[in-house]
Amino acid sequence: MSAPMVCVPGQRLCREEDKLKAGRGTYTRNSFIYSSLAGPLITTKNEDGMTLVEVVRNAEENVVPSVDALVTAKVTNVNPRFCKCAIIRVGKTTLKDSFRGMIRKEDVRATEKDKVEMYKCFRPGDIVIARVISLGDSQSYLLTTAENELGVVIATSEAGASLVPVSWNKMRCPKTLTEEYRKVAKVQPQYIVYSDT
Repeated sequence: MSAPMVCVPGQRLCREEDKLKAGRGTYTRNSFIYSSLAGPLITTKNEDGMTLVEVVRNAEENVVPSVDALVTAKVTNVNPRFCKCAIIRVGKTTLKDSFRGMIRKEDVRATEKDKVEMYKCFRPGDIVIARVISLGDSQSYLLTTAENELGVVIATSEAGASLVPVSWNKMRCPKTLTEEYRKVAKVQPQYIVYSDT
């Protein structure tokens, strides 16, 4: 059984029909049903045979990335124009279900934007601190790392070791001493969360 689709507020879910109606956590506009909450989408049948489209939310699952929020994301895919991420944390709150995020080439750093090479900034598996710019297309949040405090905070070298930052654009493998390019975050003490993992 596949996991239910997770919705964000304002997301269009489906067309309202004779046997398909908006239930809890949804609303209707122009004959379409939209989500009014962040949470998993469920459908239930009532005693009249109607199918209700509902979005439910548990009390601890109501954190949604908002514009200007700091998020922690894991890079999943990198190409020359942008990289895709899974947002796993909003502020200090770890999410049960990740949201999709995207860092475009022009949002990587504040200066020399035309010289940015995505493969020298991020690699799949990197953990990044970024800021939400806006809700982009197809439910993917647009993120930026164009501040000194934002960028890669955790990365693994090709030898499997945790990379150590040596400058704003390089990290070094402690095993092989090979340097790899990254858009390195200058982490401020208030952003550090100590964990046992």
